[in-house]
Parts: sequence; C-alpha cells; structure tokens
Amino acid sequence: MGSRSGTVCETAYRVIYGDTDAGGVVYYGTYMRLLETGRSEYLRQVLGVSYAELTEAGLIFPVVELHCRYHAPARYDDLLVISTWIEEITGATIRFSYAIKKEGPSPRPLLTGYTINAAVGLDGRPRRLPKELSLMIKRNLHLED
Repeated sequence: MGSRSGTVCETAYRVIYGDTDAGGVVYYGTYMRLLETGRSEYLRQVLGVSYAELTEAGLIFPVVELHCRYHAPARYDDLLVISTWIEEITGATIRFSYAIKKEGPSPRPLLTGYTINAAVGLDGRPRRLPKELSLMIKRNLHLED
C-alpha cells in the first residue's frame, strides 16, 4: 500500500541517564517510548492533529502489534533521530514504521521496526478510522480514492 512513498517525520531525541540500564546503554524498553514520541510527532507535524484532539473526538489508538529489531546500542547523551512514516492503512488500523539512528556523519541504524495501531472508541470497541484522518493519510501516501 505505501512504502515510504509519503512524508517521513524526523524527531531529535537526546538520551538521558534515566533511559540507560546498568550496562550504560539505552534499556530496550525505552525504545517503545521513543517510538511513541515519533508517532506523536508524525501526527502533529505531518497530519496536523494531536493525540489529545483524537481523544477529545472519542478515539484512542492503542498498539495492537509491535515489531522491532535492535541493530546497535545507544548510550547516555547520544543524539538520536527518530524517523517515522506511515507504511499502510486499513479501515481501522494504521501501520507506522520507524528507524532510529544516532546523529552524526555516518549514521548507522540502531533500531528498525513498526507498530500497528487500531482505532478504538473510549468504550473500548473497535472503530473505523475517521474519514477525514483516513483521507489525510491517503493523500500523504499518494493513495487517494
């Protein structure tokens, strides 16, 4: 359906001490929060909508599937770049893809992966993606109906 054919949102993040484990590297679970940061910024910067606005409209978008591959460690005070893009949409889900790299002259991938987020009402029941949101994503992916 779309493979990096749309906008890629890049978000900078500086690793703080609290992100690291006893070995001095970024704790593996920390990356899930970084993916959420990238996803939130994609919605805000590319689609012009925030999670808060979606929640006010009666929708939440929980992660229903997650895949990540760790390529190399990040350490305290590293400056990271979180690249986020939408790979695919269905009537009720959005597949966000990610690449996290260390900033620098020859950035190497630290993590690649994706999440699938489902549209769910505040009552916990699945919903279809709102038409306006779906159209914005399709335009961005060059998949207009």
